Amino acid sequence: MKRHSALLALLTVTFALAMSFSLAACGSSQPATSAVAANTDTINIGITEDIDSLDPAHAASAATHEVLFNIYDGLISADVEGNLQPALATEWSVEDGGKTYAFTLRQGVKFHDGTDFTAEDVKYSIERYRDDTIGGTLVSSFNEVDQVEIVDENHVKVVLTKPDTDFLPFFVLGITPAHVSDLESNPVGTGPYKFSSRSPLENVVLEKFDDYWNKEHAAHINKAVFKVIHNTDSLGMDLAGGTIDMVYRLPAAQISQLPKDKFTIYEGTMNLVQALYLNNAVKPFDDVRVRQALAYAIDPQEIMDNVSDGKGVEVGSSMYPAFKKYYLPELNDTYNQNLDKARELLAEAGYPDGFTFTISVSSTHQQHIETAEVLKEELAKIGVTANIQQLEWNTWLSDVYSGHQFEGTVIGLDASTMSPTSLLARFASDSPVNFVSFKSDAYDQTYAKARAATDEAEKTELYKDCERILSNECAAVYIQDLPSFVALNNRFDGYTFYPFYVQDLAAIKPAQ
Repeated sequence: MKRHSALLALLTVTFALAMSFSLAACGSSQPATSAVAANTDTINIGITEDIDSLDPAHAASAATHEVLFNIYDGLISADVEGNLQPALATEWSVEDGGKTYAFTLRQGVKFHDGTDFTAEDVKYSIERYRDDTIGGTLVSSFNEVDQVEIVDENHVKVVLTKPDTDFLPFFVLGITPAHVSDLESNPVGTGPYKFSSRSPLENVVLEKFDDYWNKEHAAHINKAVFKVIHNTDSLGMDLAGGTIDMVYRLPAAQISQLPKDKFTIYEGTMNLVQALYLNNAVKPFDDVRVRQALAYAIDPQEIMDNVSDGKGVEVGSSMYPAFKKYYLPELNDTYNQNLDKARELLAEAGYPDGFTFTISVSSTHQQHIETAEVLKEELAKIGVTANIQQLEWNTWLSDVYSGHQFEGTVIGLDASTMSPTSLLARFASDSPVNFVSFKSDAYDQTYAKARAATDEAEKTELYKDCERILSNECAAVYIQDLPSFVALNNRFDGYTFYPFYVQDLAAIKPAQ
């Protein structure tokens, strides 16, 4: 599965995190200018799925994190180049070989309800993230926190159960007030936008927070309305008709519907790993030969050609190119399309005539539906029949992701932080988010060694070994990091790509 030179053009912006990243290309087209309309007080944003929670401890989907990013601040933040920056902490230090993280807290910060940000809020938030009694989505990430110590009103120390030099990026997650018990109905943060209202399955409304502590990154637009648009085929028409001003992931086929003098199209990648994820706990996918056969049967370039006009970046394991330090492009060639090899593996596994299975896919993600349709055609060439089942997003989350009631699914998995563990932790056999039920002793041992290593070079190579194992044992049939086309009405500008799944509304401003 050779990467085409045209795809390499997407990787033009380089940056460094503490662990060195590369941001997938983010350019913008420059259509002819037009008169700027007067109304820039409100921006209407079309989203194809409703958020699953307003509480950062329970947020599961990437689309939810995109909204919450604007409501909550963490102790640290990441800029557009991936560099860690001070946020609610003005400085920090890593002590005891990575076992203790010490923070100096910013003073004078207000929550959206007017109360002061304190050390108690930091302690409360981190302890809540690790609390397995509330059913949060971050328990597995924070379970190595041993204690949160308030040194004084300006200083907090987080002590882990063992050294972990990868833990710092997790402190980008939002700090919430200790006095607010129900964030689901009353989300209160310190971010540039505050929660105004929500109508489930219809919209989420945010308002500019006038007392935001970071004046250099304060919101420019008074109100942001996230409108849930269930029919993804109508996104382009809704943009052209003026009912929405912006779409984060506009299907390539709908770009032509937009008046070229009224919209700017920004192009980048989604920073995720799209794959055909197979349930390793059910037959026939408990046999590595079957999984490998499916990998040999597909051609990612054919999928990209059919789904997104050839744009996208091929991936061969659970790492996307923005993680420059860890991404291994050579793994794209592990399973170059070979139909004879695929049939041979199926016969060895006891399926000489193929088999039938179901690909369950979210009905709100058109790119994944179209990918499944191409997969169906490709797999038919080796005698495998793939039936496609479309599920409502909430049903997909409950039945497929949480309930593991599926055979195969097409989805894109992203990183919630800029640590490679965000992508790799889910394949450990004891991980609560290992929704594909992948089990490999070699992987578990290598991942554990990577987590325990304190030498940076050794740690990096061990994480790469994890990727090699995922590829060789075909934990999933890897496809691509999907292209991202962002459409923004020319009444606004300032859209900015990040190296992970966020949407920074504070960067968007009325056009001059």
